[in-house]
Amino acid sequence: MVSPADILNAGILIVDDQAANVILLEGMLRIAGYTSVESTTDPAKVCELHRKNRYALILLDLQMPFMDGFQVMEGLKEIEEDGYLPVLVITAQPAHKLRALEAGAKDFVSKPFDLAELRARVHNILEVRLLHIATKRYSQALEETVRELEASRELIRLKTLAEQQRSEQELALAQETQESLLPRCLPQFENFRIRAFNSPTRYVGGDFYDFLPLTSGEWVGVLADVSGKGISAALLSSMVLGALSMELRSNTDPREVLNRVNRLICEKSLPFQFVTLFLFVLNPAGTGQFISAGHNPVYLFHAATGKIEKLNSDAHFLGMFDSDSFEPRAFRLDKGDILVVNSDGLTDAQNPVEEMFGEEKVLQIIRQEAPLGGQAIEREFLRAIGEFTEGIPQTDDITFVIVERCG
Repeated sequence: MVSPADILNAGILIVDDQAANVILLEGMLRIAGYTSVESTTDPAKVCELHRKNRYALILLDLQMPFMDGFQVMEGLKEIEEDGYLPVLVITAQPAHKLRALEAGAKDFVSKPFDLAELRARVHNILEVRLLHIATKRYSQALEETVRELEASRELIRLKTLAEQQRSEQELALAQETQESLLPRCLPQFENFRIRAFNSPTRYVGGDFYDFLPLTSGEWVGVLADVSGKGISAALLSSMVLGALSMELRSNTDPREVLNRVNRLICEKSLPFQFVTLFLFVLNPAGTGQFISAGHNPVYLFHAATGKIEKLNSDAHFLGMFDSDSFEPRAFRLDKGDILVVNSDGLTDAQNPVEEMFGEEKVLQIIRQEAPLGGQAIEREFLRAIGEFTEGIPQTDDITFVIVERCG
C-alpha cells in the first residue's frame, strides 16, 4: 500500500519559465506538506533532471519560449520506457488541455491556480504513480524472466538437444513463477469446499483466481481473465492480482475494491488491454454478493430444484472507463448448491476440426454431475475437455473454480 508519508515525500519537479509562478507553486506544495520539491525555469534541463532523479510528478507549464511543454513531453517519452509520463500540465488555454492529455499528460491544472484543486490533483496523480512503481517492482522478476525467454524463442529452434533441454528448464521456471501467483493450496472455509483448475495456453497465461478470508468473518473469491496471451497478459494479471490482494486485505467493500482497481488498470494498462472478472463474497450461512465485470455467465446449481441459475454480467469489464462504478448483487448458496465460475477458454476450447466445446456441454455436465458433488463436476470437466480437444494446443487459457456448500 502507498502511505500518506510516501506521497508527501515523493519527488516533484516544477517547470515554468516564470520565476513568480515557480515560487507560487513551491509555496503551495510546501504548505500542503510536500517535502521534496525542486524547480527549473529552463525546459531544456527537464529531461536530464528527470533522468537523474526520476521524479514521481512533473508540474509542467505548456507555454514557454524556445521549448514548449509538448516538446518536453516528447523528450520524457524517450526516458520512460513504459510510456507512463508522470506529468501534470499547467495551462491557461482550454484548447491545450485535450491535446496535452493525448500527448501523454495524466492531468492538468488551470491558471490562475486554485489551492484546493492543485492539492487534490497532485495527490491523486502521486498515489497512482507510486502504486504503479510498487506494482512494477512486484512483477519485475517475472517480467525479466519472460522477456529473456521470448527474445530467445527463435534461437531455441537452432540449438542442440542439450541447449534445448536447458531452455525448456528455463521456460518451466517461468511457468512456476506464474503459477506462484495462484494459491499454493486451496483454503478451507466453514461450510464450503473449493476446487480450482488452471491450464495456460502457453508457459505463462492471463487467467488467475484467488481466495481470501475477510476480517468480517466472510471470505472472498475471484476469477479473472486478462485480455491477450503470453507475456503481456501474464504481466497485467500479476499487477491486477497484486492490486486486488492489497485492496481486499484493507477494504471489505467489493464495490470500492473494484472501483479502485479499475482506475489503476485504466491508468496502467495499454489501450487494448482489459480484464473480465467475477468476484464474490460469502459468509458461513451461504449469503453473499457478487460483481461480474464483463465476465461470461456463471452457473449456480440449486440442489433443491435441480435447476441452474445463470449469474450474468451487468457491468463493463475492468479497464474500459475510469469513471465506472461496480455495484454488487445478492445471491445465496444453500446446502448442496454449487457455484461454477469459468473463463471463456473452457467454452471456447477447440477440437482438431476447430469446433468449440460450447456452453451447452458445460451445462450438460453440471446437470449430470452436480447431484454427485463438486468433485464429480471437476472430474468430468477434465475428462470431457481432454477427450474433445484430443490434446491439441489451445488458443486461450482454461480456468474454472467450483464452490460447493456442504454444511
